[in-house]
Amino acid sequence: MLVLKHISRQFGGLMALQNVAMHIPAGQIVGLIGPNGAGKTTLINCMTGLDHPTAGEIEFGGTPIQKKPAHRITALGMARTYQNIRLFGEMTVLENLVVAQHGLGKANLIDSLIQSPRHRRENERLRENGLQLLRRFHLEQNAEVLAGNLPYGDQRRLEMARALATNPKLILLDEPTAGMNPVETAELGEQILRMKAEGKTLMVVEHDMSLIAQVCDEIYVLNFGQIIAHGTHQEIKNNPVVVEAYLGQEEGE
Repeated sequence: MLVLKHISRQFGGLMALQNVAMHIPAGQIVGLIGPNGAGKTTLINCMTGLDHPTAGEIEFGGTPIQKKPAHRITALGMARTYQNIRLFGEMTVLENLVVAQHGLGKANLIDSLIQSPRHRRENERLRENGLQLLRRFHLEQNAEVLAGNLPYGDQRRLEMARALATNPKLILLDEPTAGMNPVETAELGEQILRMKAEGKTLMVVEHDMSLIAQVCDEIYVLNFGQIIAHGTHQEIKNNPVVVEAYLGQEEGE
């Protein structure tokens, strides 16, 4: 579904990504791990159009996207969450989900201005879809609460619901469990597995290895902008190169 070929990203004299190659197959959950500063968020930004690679190619469903803007990539069926939460804090929880769906609607500006029957029907449908997602993530009681007033864990869940609201083919989750306790993390893992069961493809960028072990079919490891390992959780866990990247060599080695 998503193929990265020789992706590099240079900022002045800094090579943030170098010759990165990845393949995210349809219907799978792929993990991306690595130490802080490894280049994980830069890579996601290049995939989603918030940034663009200096060199290399990215294909999504066979379409080259490395030069496309973010809204074009979203329209192709890719959604993401953010390491730093980016909700519309002054909108209600439900309004955040309704806004996320407007790209899926057929009503135009004129419909909106005159409040045409088509606009009213569509807006009602988007609200009902939003309410269904809130029920799924156990947020329905907060539908009319301002998103910025939600507890941190609930904001994380809302951001994932908002990504799902666009009905994407591929969802990129950037540290989705940051700030969550182990119970919340396990519950979110179940939501991720449910998405896979519904036919979604996912990439999960995460430091919490318990979540990675729970949900991922395969894992890529990024360090200093380069892929240093790729395999199953067990293979990655026992890879000495990965252990060294995270823990450093013991003295005398």
